[in-house]
Amino acid sequence: MSDTHVVLYDPLGLIEAELPLDRVPYEALVTAVLAWKDPDLQPRDYEQIALQLTGHARAVASDVRRYAAALPKNDGRGALAEVVLREADSRLSAPLERTARCAQNRARLVRALYTRLDRLTEPAPAAT
Repeated sequence: MSDTHVVLYDPLGLIEAELPLDRVPYEALVTAVLAWKDPDLQPRDYEQIALQLTGHARAVASDVRRYAAALPKNDGRGALAEVVLREADSRLSAPLERTARCAQNRARLVRALYTRLDRLTEPAPAAT
């Protein structure tokens, strides 16, 4: 066994761009978290859920950014994506709290980012 390792240098995120997001388990987590009425978890559990959702939100935001950047300048979907991305950046820069409210806010963010990603990956509407 070798003691050497290779450091990957990928400043443009091209390798990550080739890997599809594992969407199904995160959509299930979002659905579960948003269905909470009066959860009784430990603060560390809320924190772990919020961390999972935060990491996934960053990955989805990266995809949204990449798709939006590839759109023609006159495609309004890009402008809408920018609004969602600014909001995402603002919300992701806020410190995590160890609360159900924080986890639910991160779940809402993941849902909003997936909604925008879906709109960006649909065929452009026909001009009338």
